[in-house]
Amino acid sequence: MNLIKASLLMMIMGVTFACNSSAPKTEAKVEDESCASKSCCSSGCCDKSTEKIVADDISNSKVQVYYFHGTRRCATCEAVEKVTKEAVAQNFLDQVGFLSVNREEESVLTEKFKVSGQTLLIVCGDKTLDLTSEAFLNARTNPDKLTEKLVSTIKPLL
Repeated sequence: MNLIKASLLMMIMGVTFACNSSAPKTEAKVEDESCASKSCCSSGCCDKSTEKIVADDISNSKVQVYYFHGTRRCATCEAVEKVTKEAVAQNFLDQVGFLSVNREEESVLTEKFKVSGQTLLIVCGDKTLDLTSEAFLNARTNPDKLTEKLVSTIKPLL
């Protein structure tokens, strides 16, 4: 059993290392003409004022979901954001806020939650729940499991 836990931990650490590696940054695809409606714009076309508006809007929700990531992102990092964002939108409409934060560019939230790596947090008042491990284990291989975990964790908080 300890061998399995150790293997999973090494796998998560490997993903985190890969995401922070010096691999060339890939161009982000902007699907909309205007990215102001997006909660995170990794293409760099949004200015900081858009991020501030989104951050202000999320603070009005009782429950907030924050996904912290680096500038360079692997497929798993992108999948964690995509699955989480979709799960929140489909299951909680306007009840739960979602914000994707580039921890290398945004220091206030990064410092507030003492984030140093890719992290998925659910915050309700002074309660903070960390779903990072579940997110990185399931986002690509079993997204439905991650969605179920998100829903079962958020529902009692509402």
